[in-house]
Amino acid sequence: MASINIRKRGNVYQYSFEVGKVNGKRKQMTKSGFRTKAEAQASGTKAYNDYLNTGLAFKEKEISYSEYLDYWIENHCEMNLKYNTIQTYKIIIDKYLKPNLGHYRLGAITSVRLTSFINDIVKQNNFSRAYFKNILKVVKGSFRDACSVFGFINNNPAMIVRLPKIEEKREDIKHVYTQDEIDRILLRFKDDDTFTCAFLTSCYTGMRTSEVFALTWEDIDFENRIIKVRHSIYDKNKDYKGRWYIGSTKTINGVRNINICNTLFNALLSYKKKQDKLKKIYGTKYFYYHVEKVLNEYGKVKEYRIVENEIDMNYSNNINLIFTKKDGKYSGTDITKYPYSIIHHELGIEKCRFYDLRGSYATKTLKSGVEIRDVADILGHKNVETTENYYISSSHDSRKEATDIFEKTTQSSVISSISNYDIKI
Repeated sequence: MASINIRKRGNVYQYSFEVGKVNGKRKQMTKSGFRTKAEAQASGTKAYNDYLNTGLAFKEKEISYSEYLDYWIENHCEMNLKYNTIQTYKIIIDKYLKPNLGHYRLGAITSVRLTSFINDIVKQNNFSRAYFKNILKVVKGSFRDACSVFGFINNNPAMIVRLPKIEEKREDIKHVYTQDEIDRILLRFKDDDTFTCAFLTSCYTGMRTSEVFALTWEDIDFENRIIKVRHSIYDKNKDYKGRWYIGSTKTINGVRNINICNTLFNALLSYKKKQDKLKKIYGTKYFYYHVEKVLNEYGKVKEYRIVENEIDMNYSNNINLIFTKKDGKYSGTDITKYPYSIIHHELGIEKCRFYDLRGSYATKTLKSGVEIRDVADILGHKNVETTENYYISSSHDSRKEATDIFEKTTQSSVISSISNYDIKI
């Protein structure tokens, strides 16, 4: 074992030890600035052990599954996955994986033990099959990377693990809005232009909730009647700068153009005209926003944050968000919270969500005879059923036809009246 040399340099101590040669020349790792010899010795010992393990603070054969999961989150998940996905993984790890498997050594866990763990989770909980699949996904992903990416284990024990047969499936039931429900909701919130216009946008496009509230006016091509879906929003713990962030769409296929039907075109145009008038009325009291880059420890852009502009400050990266309050205040998807409390309890339309407008769009459009491949492209889905993937294709014209067909199935005097956002002064 190489010795760790401790020496005093002026009023502080320094450690050093020899490391591998580079281009035939001897190299040393050194660090100075320690107040005592004991501090230098302790730090030098830790640095040397890390060096022996190529920078890792543990030995592969001794690491526990709990320790590895922390390492996996930091070195794989946080580098490759979206924020909301990471949060879901952390919840699953803290609630299920660490309490049941965390104390075992990573290299000692077998497929038999993992199968037993999954079976017990299914027996003890009444989750939907989708959530059980998420738990299994975290297990499989963590062991896959431990084997093929980090090389901590030689064989992947999770490869053959499957979910058991679940007799009672408690799948999430999607709510399909009826025309009567749509009209009742719009009439109830006829004075809340932001909510009704966002509602109509999702209703006529099938966009995800996070995509709707990430829209800026630059994403609306009024000339060609196209919505350019390029971003989605998500929230984190709030601090003095707020809590909303803007990022990429959920998947690569989420980046897409959606044709705007006449009803939605008129609603968005009317809403924009009213918003422009409100900006003049509120003047300096109107809220504006810009995008701020959030850097990681290496100076690389990690994410983009939506931050309120300060008065009399110029920003080169302003963001012209569509769905804000009358004074321009942006509250992301929170705009839907109060209305849906009323929808559930006052209107009696239970177990429906803003997100269900997406499923309603797909269901109604398919029932109208539109090809499923066209619907998948509009929604930003990569895959439909295998048969449709191989035998059905779509084009710009057929997708536009799908938009027009849906508009014909969802028309009423209430929508025409509500979507005329003329300001009353």
